[in-house]
Amino acid sequence: MRILLLSQFYPPVIGGEERHVRNLGAALAQRGHDVSVGTLMRQGSPETELDGAVRVHRLRGTLQRLTGLHADPERRHAPPFPDPELALGLKRLIDREKPDVVHAHNWIYASLLPLRALTGARFVVTLHDYGLVCAKKNLMHLGARLCSGPAPAKCLPCAARHYGAAKATVTTVGNWASSFAARRIVDRFIAVSHAVADHTGLTQGTAPYEVIPNFVPDDVELPGPEDACLHELPEEGFILFVGDMMRLKGIDVLLKAYAGLNRPPPLVLIGRRLADTPAEFPQNVRTFSAWPHSAIMHAWRRSLFGVLPSTGPEACATVIMEAMACGKAVVATDIGGMPDLVDHGETGFLVPPGDAPALADAMQALLDDRALPARLGAASLARVGRLKAGTVVSRIEQVYRDVLLAASADVAKTAYRDSGEPSCR
Repeated sequence: MRILLLSQFYPPVIGGEERHVRNLGAALAQRGHDVSVGTLMRQGSPETELDGAVRVHRLRGTLQRLTGLHADPERRHAPPFPDPELALGLKRLIDREKPDVVHAHNWIYASLLPLRALTGARFVVTLHDYGLVCAKKNLMHLGARLCSGPAPAKCLPCAARHYGAAKATVTTVGNWASSFAARRIVDRFIAVSHAVADHTGLTQGTAPYEVIPNFVPDDVELPGPEDACLHELPEEGFILFVGDMMRLKGIDVLLKAYAGLNRPPPLVLIGRRLADTPAEFPQNVRTFSAWPHSAIMHAWRRSLFGVLPSTGPEACATVIMEAMACGKAVVATDIGGMPDLVDHGETGFLVPPGDAPALADAMQALLDDRALPARLGAASLARVGRLKAGTVVSRIEQVYRDVLLAASADVAKTAYRDSGEPSCR
């Protein structure tokens, strides 16, 4: 098949979604497919390049040029509505690549909606978050609690607090319009967790969808040479958190729970510092940022167990998969896509979000019985195969085959009808 992947960002811009798209492209190419990627232009990157066997094309968008719209100049997002310049670039790219399937990831799909009638390619969209219904993508109402669902009286004030009134109105209304069109145009949605499928309304609607998680490479447990930064890790075992050090990731809850532990080992935090990152940390807490991925995988191997106490509904936390691939138990919150990944009492523990005492109890149980993390970690390692490329990419390939088969059936029906033959009833 000829496959065009669309992602608003692509390495060297890096994050969970970007790593997923890159790994998916490489895995599909390894399986013999012709793969290209369309992504937004980034200053200093070439317009076209080869990433292994994958052709990467960088496109310009009108809203990218308006620097004041973007809080992070390195991550100038695609809007949740058609961007004229980006849509034109996508049209030229599709004419050039002639894909059988266009597989978009999140809001860049909106600029493809006006082109749907102009291409014979099938259209698949993966939802890595709650952006189909939430202008902020995280489904947290006013940043404090899980939203019960979209409504104008809720969404506009909530988005305004995040974006400002003018930007919030355009973003929210544009997102509603694109979501309405997408549910009627997209051939197949892929939700990365049951929580995403449920909260975006796919489970209650008529749009076709599959629940297929993100994945880690088949060789993710082979982290490569050790980086010099690993010398900064504690020599003894430690508890490990990987992710943005922010309230939505539960960093304040984690620190409170850690303070209540009995004779705890060091706590290691690896991730970005953001506006709501605590200014100070306890003495036995070590913080690191901007580590290469291979170093993080080494850190997982050296850790006692992992912790991901998010207060928001993580869609599909790749960090949990990486911990599992290293044979580590994880203590996570029972929210979002985490229950899809962590089997409570078997590969780790699930605790209520925001509940520091419950988080402390689960962590203390793993510290008091050193055989317990080894047992849960072994189960994690045994079950991570379902979350590796060899399994997950096959499921995505099947989605491509299904939408192409459905398209062929539609063409056959149309041809039969146009031939004047009587239809069966």
